[in-house]
Amino acid sequence: MSGIFTDSAVLRALGEHPDEPPVRVPLTAVEPDGPARGGIVVLHESREFTDNLLALMRSLAAEGWLTVAPHLFHREPLHSTAEVFGDNLFADFDAAFGWLTARGVYPDCVGVLGFDDAGTAALLVATSRPVGAAVSVSARGIVHPLAEGAPALVDAAPRLQAPWLGLYGEDDPGTPRQEVERLRDAIARAEVATLVVSYSGLEHRADEPPEFPVDGDDNDPAAQAMMDAQRRIFDWFDGNLR
Repeated sequence: MSGIFTDSAVLRALGEHPDEPPVRVPLTAVEPDGPARGGIVVLHESREFTDNLLALMRSLAAEGWLTVAPHLFHREPLHSTAEVFGDNLFADFDAAFGWLTARGVYPDCVGVLGFDDAGTAALLVATSRPVGAAVSVSARGIVHPLAEGAPALVDAAPRLQAPWLGLYGEDDPGTPRQEVERLRDAIARAEVATLVVSYSGLEHRADEPPEFPVDGDDNDPAAQAMMDAQRRIFDWFDGNLR
């Protein structure tokens, strides 16, 4: 049955004691109306599934993608301020990836879409997992790694194994223009299709659905940039997940 639903996926790392029940990752998923043409794992930097995020997932499903978002904060207490990055994030991606392939989605028909630090993870996933395409929005850690043991994106980018699209706001202080330019140079050395798009006048971020003025005027440059960013996300998956 099509629509939005919750489920869970088994983590590959089941803990030190094999007789313990398996650890599971909670998921929110949206099915397309008909047979899925592939799957999209959505990695997001928020405890909540906002209306904008759910609308994006529904839109992806309307294009034929079985869309699934692991709950990245499932290990953290409710009021924890911990950031999600590192081994746990990649383990949650792997669980969601396995959930999709168990439902008949071929690995090269799985895309990954990440926001903020999870956008950084989406690029790194595309260097080491058999995904078909990746999109990162406002991915930090371009020159300086986000965490000890993690590569900077300029170092990881030449090792991309799947087509990768990066979306940035030119005025985002977390991703300075000069760093984004260095990332453009780095991805040019990859052996797959790559593209970085920067949006003038946007601070953070280019992925949210635009909120139009009450008079219906959609000519605002920021609104146009956000619509263009969403179009590029959809086109990237449409053109590379086959």
